[in-house]
Amino acid sequence: MKMYIVLGRFQPFHNGHVHLIETAMELGPTTIVIGSAQESWTFDNPFSGDERKDMIQEWLGDKEAKIVQIEDINDPPNWVEHTTKIHGEGTLVTSDESTKLLYEQAGFPVIWVEMNKRESLEGWRVRTTLKMLSTVMDDEAQKQILSQSIPESVVDWLIENDALHRFYELSRDLSHAG
Repeated sequence: MKMYIVLGRFQPFHNGHVHLIETAMELGPTTIVIGSAQESWTFDNPFSGDERKDMIQEWLGDKEAKIVQIEDINDPPNWVEHTTKIHGEGTLVTSDESTKLLYEQAGFPVIWVEMNKRESLEGWRVRTTLKMLSTVMDDEAQKQILSQSIPESVVDWLIENDALHRFYELSRDLSHAG
């Protein structure tokens, strides 16, 4: 049976990821690959691999997909060989140009998916919104704003796990303009 593979850092899991994974799941059985699984507690990688897996599982609910975690080896020429040992053979479903090129160069089948609402769903934009909301103590206000870019079940997970506070902690010692 053909497997479809979606690879991302999911920092955090947002609606752009939903679009990509739903596209893969419509094609067939899907493996979701959490990259840079060893990274956490930095602004670019605020969540651990296990936390990202929890977010994805919250969103999946009763939908079926395999989830695996892969540590980054920071070696692009050997990346596909490294990841294939963990996620197995299949077809990559991606909207990331550099990942597409790496997998194509390794002879891996790739399906290109146009990004959905890229202007608002880039990971750094979502993380910046989380940072801005890290000092807002009104759960309903947080939900209203975050639900524009993050699935409701994941927003609930972020609030229940006090994950927005992490962005305050991560940026507390930074210089701020103004």
